[in-house]
Amino acid sequence: MAWNEPGGGNKGPRDPWGGGDQGPPDLDEALKKLQDKLGGIFGGGGSAGSGGGSKPSGIPGAFLGVIAAGALLVWGLMGFYQIDQQERAVVLRFGKYYDTVQPGLQWNPPLIDEVIKVNTTKVRSATFREIMLTQDENIVEVNMSVQYVIDDPTKFVLKVREPERSLQHASQSALRHVVGDTSMDLVLTEGRERIALDVRDRLQSYLAMYETGISVSKVNVDESKPPSQVQAAFDDVIKAREDEERLKNEAQAYANGIVPEARGAAQRQIEEANAYKEQVIANASGEADRFSKLLAEYRKAPEVTRERLYLDAVQRVYSNTNKVMVDVEGGNNVMYLPLDKLTSPGGGGGSARSISVDSSNIRELTNAVTEQLRRDAAASNARRGGR
Repeated sequence: MAWNEPGGGNKGPRDPWGGGDQGPPDLDEALKKLQDKLGGIFGGGGSAGSGGGSKPSGIPGAFLGVIAAGALLVWGLMGFYQIDQQERAVVLRFGKYYDTVQPGLQWNPPLIDEVIKVNTTKVRSATFREIMLTQDENIVEVNMSVQYVIDDPTKFVLKVREPERSLQHASQSALRHVVGDTSMDLVLTEGRERIALDVRDRLQSYLAMYETGISVSKVNVDESKPPSQVQAAFDDVIKAREDEERLKNEAQAYANGIVPEARGAAQRQIEEANAYKEQVIANASGEADRFSKLLAEYRKAPEVTRERLYLDAVQRVYSNTNKVMVDVEGGNNVMYLPLDKLTSPGGGGGSARSISVDSSNIRELTNAVTEQLRRDAAASNARRGGR
């Protein structure tokens, strides 16, 4: 039966505190009883009864002092801590910056100061992968790694809420800015080292502006390639570019071989032309001098000089031919001397004989023939006159 149901000899609701007709307990009286109990535990005097005072009871005061001293000692020992050589510690007192602690044994009041240790010599690394546009509006995929250290632990802990996330955002921004000002050929080939240096400088300026306390040691562009969707087409472009370079090299090698040869041939022709020029000039000068000297001799003895010139001319002609035509002044017949037959082996009776003919022999033969023809012409003229 519920306590507030009617019945059981009482006309009204049943009291939950056990009193039939009692009301709710007095709150002041309950607090007073609690104080009396606590006072009894810690050695205070009990409540006075109707028959007089009662004897004090509880824990002695000296034991409480020992407990307090032990608790204080434990609290003090909890404040000691060690800072390693590669670490620095940022101390916050009641949540506010208090000090930056150097390596060594340190003490700060526990539960009052908060100590945050930061390793300032460890080289950390972060890797990023971005797909972006180049200056010539081509899409490239770049994998980049950033190595960094914490050079200012105070800024690293207090200035930025998430410094490493800020590092990621700043790295992506710097990479996009540098790649956006670079052509695709440089990004994919020999320009990666330069891109890494530019990204490092720009990223460090961003981090210094944000006061993150991070120092960038090195930036590496690990890989740069076109997206997988266009890899096949890009491979074709690379092959065509390699073929272009190869053909250029072959053409340059051919030019390096043929141009010197052509220049040498041209120089040779120039030298030959100059030599021919000098030869012609020298021959002409010699002929002119010879003619001048011959003219002087001709004026002294015209007949002898004329005869001599004639004989020299005949000698030059005979030396270049094996047939001789002899014409005698005053004669009607032209004599043909088959010198080729005379110089060739032959003779009567099938016996072979050779005739040696030189310039002196030809001259003697010519003189003899000429003299004979003259005599024959004189005799013929004499016979005609006698008739």
